[in-house]
Amino acid sequence: MLNDDVKNAIQGAYRNWLNARGLRPRSGQRAMIAQVANALARSNDPDNGASPICVVEAGTGTGKTIAYAVAAIPIAQALGKKLVISTATVALQEQLFHRDLPDLKTAGALDFSYALAKGRGRYVCPARLDSLLRGARDEDGAQLALVEQIVPGVNQETRELLRELYTAVTDGSWAGDRDSWPAALPDSRWALMTTDHHQCSGRRCSYVSQCPFFTAREGLDGVDCIVANHDLVLADLALGGGAVLPAPEDAIYVFDEAHHLPDKACNHLSFRARLGLAREHAEDCRRLATELMAEPRSSDALRRRLAEVPALCEELDHGLSAAGRLLGALLAGAGRKGDTAVEYRLPHGVVPADVAAVAGTLHHALRKLGDALQGAEDELSRQLDTGGAAAQDRYAVMGLSIGRVQRLEGLWRSWAEPDPAGEAPQARWIRASEQQSGADLEVCAAPVLAANVLRDSIWMRAAGAVLTSATLTALGKFDRIVLRAGLPADCVFATVPSPFDYRGRACLAVPRLAADPGDPEAHTREVADWLDANLDRTEASLVLFASRKQMREVYDRVSLGLRDRILLQDHFAKQELLRLHRERVDAGEGSVIFGLASFAEGIDLPGGYCMHVVIAKLPFAVPDDPVEAALAEWVESRGGNPFMEISVPDAALRLVQASGRLLRTEEDTGRITLLDRRVVTRQYGRRILDSLPPFRREVA
Repeated sequence: MLNDDVKNAIQGAYRNWLNARGLRPRSGQRAMIAQVANALARSNDPDNGASPICVVEAGTGTGKTIAYAVAAIPIAQALGKKLVISTATVALQEQLFHRDLPDLKTAGALDFSYALAKGRGRYVCPARLDSLLRGARDEDGAQLALVEQIVPGVNQETRELLRELYTAVTDGSWAGDRDSWPAALPDSRWALMTTDHHQCSGRRCSYVSQCPFFTAREGLDGVDCIVANHDLVLADLALGGGAVLPAPEDAIYVFDEAHHLPDKACNHLSFRARLGLAREHAEDCRRLATELMAEPRSSDALRRRLAEVPALCEELDHGLSAAGRLLGALLAGAGRKGDTAVEYRLPHGVVPADVAAVAGTLHHALRKLGDALQGAEDELSRQLDTGGAAAQDRYAVMGLSIGRVQRLEGLWRSWAEPDPAGEAPQARWIRASEQQSGADLEVCAAPVLAANVLRDSIWMRAAGAVLTSATLTALGKFDRIVLRAGLPADCVFATVPSPFDYRGRACLAVPRLAADPGDPEAHTREVADWLDANLDRTEASLVLFASRKQMREVYDRVSLGLRDRILLQDHFAKQELLRLHRERVDAGEGSVIFGLASFAEGIDLPGGYCMHVVIAKLPFAVPDDPVEAALAEWVESRGGNPFMEISVPDAALRLVQASGRLLRTEEDTGRITLLDRRVVTRQYGRRILDSLPPFRREVA
């Protein structure tokens, strides 16, 4: 139960914040504070027995960040728990850390401390920079073939950047955080400069005192609130919890943009590998073991650890070849008229017995190989204190090999072991892959739901949790997030409406069109004609497409005059496209964005930056997506209707997200046009239409 001290802290902080900002309390924000506080208070009430989990859909403009923070921080402090606020993206993390929490602490006069937590991959590795600048050369100047994988040769331009970064991180002028470097660091370059937990030697590294990751990690211990992201939370839980972030039992979680959490969890549990590349990795392991055993500096213990590696790699190579023959035959058999299919999904995720047997052999060999390499890494770690930079390089390349082997082991384990009875299956599929080295076969596995993992690792362990987003319901119900996230039935579920005047400030139009999206060619022609005839080229518009194919075809069909106003997603990086759009609008010009799903959520174009949102058709998932197809197959096998239970709710949620690009502040105005008559001609369409915010409607 909430005691008076906690209640007073919450009420006082909220009152102070409102007064400092000259604001009046919003009913929705107050309701959310109460819902969060009452749900989290369950964690301190042993007689209640209900889950201390609150699921709140808070409409745009509610001010949900202040609502959950002002309620959760005092409760976490009172319970002696850390508050972990997790966002969907690093950008949202930065906003919370640099703007929202400082604002609450200052204006709300709330006494709490906070820190930013990012994954290891967001920080530069000083040891790796040192190796790159040395050019992977040993103390005697000899080239080390075994470290070429982690320390490739670099050109002069890259070398100058590396030297600049190295100087900045070692003299303390830069914190080593990728997001705080003043210039953009392309992914291809950044990948050279960072590391993962397999390659990091931790406290044994000579650069540990200057390591940005460990410096940031140490700052987490004494704070009340940690700002993380979903990927970091899931990665920490995959290591058992408590590796970087607090253990779930010691934490209260707030998952902002929580509708992303199930998909991100599925991604963390997914595996894919190309057979040809896997054979290359096996050869790399064999070569690494051979070179280390031949080195005079290697200990007898290290050589013993590595002795079985060549034979295991040969066994692995044979197994991968056998898998290739069997899976290639499956793919060929899935084709029509003698053609080989590009992709084949195993019905119900069931692996044929002969393939499962080979997968089991591969899993066994990979587990033994991983154990041998782990033992070798343990021996290499003993040389870190005396072996200098060369020992660090050897340790890192061994870690790289272990990481690859463990990922392959996870893949083949998922193909070798049958799914537990009664649970949602794994989606398993194979795909033809053309590479520079020739044709290859990609083997994939992914859970269709992450519900069990999230339930076991978070909901059953955490001291409390809040899930919030502007889009958590679908068709007015929480069923979708409950299914996909595995939430307990006794959570607190609440919907807090937006304070926006949707009816007075925005119109949703469904014009009369002749073509149905079921006829893609005719619908595409009509969309292009409608845009040419109706889109105001002097204002800012956002046109959203459900498929890249239609987006490109409409772009090619519209008149040259309109095309000159269009910024096509395929032509620019996202942030550059948004910059150009704002630049045009600021100059008094019209601008039209053509975008896909990534522009239907998470972009903020308030006021004149977006006056018209056009949605080409209902955003149903791509029907041949193997994970979605496997989920639909599972629902049907249980007597359900996949279209009504999965496809329609998903499309409804995506449509709400897309329409949410229009009104970003209470002063915004504009219109939304949906070029898909199915919302009025189909029964399910009416349900989707009625799940949208209460815009003024113009349905022809």
